[in-house]
This record gives sequence, C-alpha cells and structure tokens, in this order.
Amino acid sequence: MGRFDGRVAVITGAARGIGFGTAGRYAEEGASVAIVDLDEAAAAEAAAKLPLAEGATAIGVGANVSDAASVDAAIERVVAELGGIHILVNNAGITRDNLLFKMTEDDWDLVMGVHLKGAFLMTKAAQKHFVEQKYGKVVNISSISALGNRGQANYSAAKMGIQGFTRTLGIELGPFGINVNAVAPGFIATEMTDATAARLKLDVDEFRRLNAEAVPVRRVGQPADIAAAVTFLSSDEASYITGQTLYVDGGASVG
Repeated sequence: MGRFDGRVAVITGAARGIGFGTAGRYAEEGASVAIVDLDEAAAAEAAAKLPLAEGATAIGVGANVSDAASVDAAIERVVAELGGIHILVNNAGITRDNLLFKMTEDDWDLVMGVHLKGAFLMTKAAQKHFVEQKYGKVVNISSISALGNRGQANYSAAKMGIQGFTRTLGIELGPFGINVNAVAPGFIATEMTDATAARLKLDVDEFRRLNAEAVPVRRVGQPADIAAAVTFLSSDEASYITGQTLYVDGGASVG
C-alpha cells in the first residue's frame, strides 16, 4: 500500500526539475499524476517517464497557469480523465532576474503572473472539487529568495506573496477538510539554477560547489529533497499541519 493509493495529484511546471522529481515521488507511492506545463508535449513526455505504481495513471496537460480559462479547462480535463483531484502542487515558476533599475514592467508582470496569479487560479479551480468532497491538499512552492535576494525583486516578492497566500488559505479552507502549506527550497540543482550559472558566466560545477559551501550541511539540494517535503505535507500524516511554510534549504535560512 502506498501513501497515495487512489489519490490524484496535479503538479504544475512539472515537465522538469523540482516538479518532475515531485511527480515521480507521487507516482512511486501510488498516486495517479497529472503533469501540467505550458508545453503540453513536454508534459506528456514527462508523464510517460513516471515510475507508476500498479493501477495508477499519468497524463500530461498543457495549460497557461496565468490564464483562468486555460486553468479551468486543465482541471476539468484532469477530473474527467483521472477520476478526480485530491492534491495540488503549485510549482510552476519562471525567473526574470535583474537589478531594480534594469527590471522592466514585463519582467515584473511575467513573474507575478506565473507564481502568484498561477497559484491563485489553480487553487481556486481545484478547491471547488476539494470543498465538495471535504478533502484536499495544496502545497505551494515558495523559495528562500522570499527572504530577499539581490537581483530578484520580482521573484522574492512573488515567493513571499506565496507564503501570505498559504497562511490565508490555511485559515479559509481548513474548515472544509483542506490543508494548505508551502515549501521554500534553498539552492536546488536543476536546469533553472544551471541557467543562473550560465548567466553569471560560471561553470555549473563551480557554481554548485560555491553554493554548497555556503550552507551548514555543505551540499546542494536535489529535487528529491523537495519531493520528500512536499509529499509529506500532502499526506494524511500531516493532516494537523496547515498554513505553514517549511524551509528545505540545508540550513541556509538559519546561518
């Protein structure tokens, strides 16, 4: 028996990186999984790679999380094809890093649209089903950058906004059997952080080494580290936890 046998988990931005790692963990533990991504072909390809438990199914769904009609259609497709929805992980994200005086209005709007509006729209669409069945788990992906990070005014604001969103929904949705929590990753070795290394004109291995040396546990995080935290918070073992943000950062936030 897996922790998520009979459950349906929806993970946004899950064609790669943290999202894909998390989708894999759900699949291993019995859930049917919907990978939602802007690129439907990439989502379908990722879904086909998941290590599904016996009796579970996976689909890839194309959706723009910052567009209400697209989100509503995605959730309805998940319910129709997988038979319901029990878990939502709001992971989709982008970066448009720059110092404030160089940051454009589009840089700001795009990051806010995907992270904050995306989480709002996806959760609003999913909670209709959660409230009806008196059961639901939402995990929002924040970031250690919520505490402030040079060159990321947009990203930091969005990720701290996610934490406020999480706390408020914990209050609003708790009476309906819905738990809402957040995970705030530190440095995780993904394509996104590799791209940051390239932007800074640093070798990827060197960039990871420098980040490992900066945290107490002296290593960088892996998608599996975040997947472990996300799946715990969306399990019935965590049913008395809501409105919280768990930092999974190797101790970076505590020095």
